[in-house]
Amino acid sequence: MRNSGKDIKKTGSKDPAPGINFGLASDDVIRQTSDLFGVLSDPTRVKIIYLLSREELCVGDIAGLVGVSESAVSHQLRVLRNLGIVNYRREGKMSFYALRDEHIEKILEQSMDHVKE
Repeated sequence: MRNSGKDIKKTGSKDPAPGINFGLASDDVIRQTSDLFGVLSDPTRVKIIYLLSREELCVGDIAGLVGVSESAVSHQLRVLRNLGIVNYRREGKMSFYALRDEHIEKILEQSMDHVKE
């Protein structure tokens, strides 16, 4: 949703011209969006998200595929859980993780496509 700028009058001041509404989201939405992009700033978390976009996995499997310790994976999964990006289910003593919904998968996919261009 880019604005061509044709309907925006520049006033030369720091304040927008009276009556202009840029449709800026609430501070809470902006903060949560910033947090989401912050999650994608860590390569280990990006790898974990990518793997979980393919299938549900346990901590040990993720650790083996990413090449880091299980404690490192557990820490990153806790970050992702706290932000509502992943869910988990218990099966006996095992916990299996999956992406909460397809939105993060689409964001990751589009980001990777952008980098590859």
